[in-house]
Amino acid sequence: MGFKSFTLGVIIRVSLILFFTCLGAYFYFSDFPIFQILLVVWVILLFTANLISYATTTNRKITRFLESIRYSDFSSSFTKDSKLGNSFREMNMSFNEVIEAFKKTRAEKEEQMLFLQIMIQHINTGIISFDSQGKIGVINGAAKQLLQIPQFKDIHDLGKMSVELLQKVLTLKPGGSFAYKINSDLHLNVQSAAFKMEGNSWTLLSFQNIKSELQRNELEAWQNLTKVLRHEIMNSMTPIASLANSLGVILEEDTLESEEGNLLLEKDSFVDLSEGLETISKRSSGLVDFVNAYRDYTNIPQPNLKTFKVSSLIDNVCVLMKKELVSHQIEIKSTVQPEDLEILADQDLIQMILINLVKNAKEALERSEKKSISIVASKDTQSIPFIQVEDSGEGIVSEALERIFVPFFTTKKSGSGIGLAISRQIMHLHKGTLEVSSIPNEKTVFTLRFG
Repeated sequence: MGFKSFTLGVIIRVSLILFFTCLGAYFYFSDFPIFQILLVVWVILLFTANLISYATTTNRKITRFLESIRYSDFSSSFTKDSKLGNSFREMNMSFNEVIEAFKKTRAEKEEQMLFLQIMIQHINTGIISFDSQGKIGVINGAAKQLLQIPQFKDIHDLGKMSVELLQKVLTLKPGGSFAYKINSDLHLNVQSAAFKMEGNSWTLLSFQNIKSELQRNELEAWQNLTKVLRHEIMNSMTPIASLANSLGVILEEDTLESEEGNLLLEKDSFVDLSEGLETISKRSSGLVDFVNAYRDYTNIPQPNLKTFKVSSLIDNVCVLMKKELVSHQIEIKSTVQPEDLEILADQDLIQMILINLVKNAKEALERSEKKSISIVASKDTQSIPFIQVEDSGEGIVSEALERIFVPFFTTKKSGSGIGLAISRQIMHLHKGTLEVSSIPNEKTVFTLRFG
């Protein structure tokens, strides 16, 4: 209705301008006095100016409205214009409603921003954000307390604490993390994320002191290892001590002295003594084997990293294991995608892991009807290379699944329980992981992930 009134107002003003123009022309050609002609011209100019002002009022209002939004100036108010009457009441009301909606939205965002700032300042994790130029955007109290760097305004100020830490932070990819030890009291875990704000690239870092957690895990690891060592040593030493005591009694009670002064031993006692010494020898050898296995676990060499094709690695493993698998009627298949997939690793150590996994798979297939092993190499959704060894064997129950990487834990009747522990340790030295998943009586999958 308002815009119809506006159109009617324009028509009336144009009609009046046309009327006075015709009237002026009539006065001019009818030789009317000059002052009457000038009066008509003045009236025409007056109506023309009024029409221009009337027509441009809308544009001025829209321009002022858009500028209010552009500069976030929501103090503007659009009221009824007496020159236009009621024709633009709806437009003024709409403008005011939009302005109020923007004011409400901005107030809500400011409240959310204040809440986030308070929350960031109160969490125990250190938070730092910096832009592509290194300028610090946000830094909370926990980060200041951890890093203890005065006047921390640029990420390069991190070099005041440690140049190596700064280099690690600058080369850290979004979504990545690393641990870095500053001193005996500060062991940082650093994580990174990337985001864009107002067209600029920003990096968000989180810092946590994981010293207490590492100490707790280290203590737990030593306690578990001590339990294993105590169990294995007691299993060997208890029968050895008992047998040694029994053999001492035999020598004391069943030894006779001949007339020539020689010591004689009854035949049955001699047999018991021989069997006892043989048992002591076997248990001692078992204890030596256990100590050697422990030594192997704690003395894994540092990897000699080189880039090589995964296909050649898997082919070598298949060739080495083919004869043994064929003798047990086991089929082995391999797939590499892409065919030229390469990894940076120690080929000999990774080959040792794969051979161990294939041997474990072979043993798991002893009572299975479908005997097959597959080795698959590819990249995941994050372009991280992986190698999987899958078998269709009896699987691993969930209780054992959590412990199979614990040193000296084994579900086999024979075996040291050290193979998988060493394999995972090797993958840790490669900055990678070794994980397992299993569905009992269906399949077991071991995954080596490089990165």
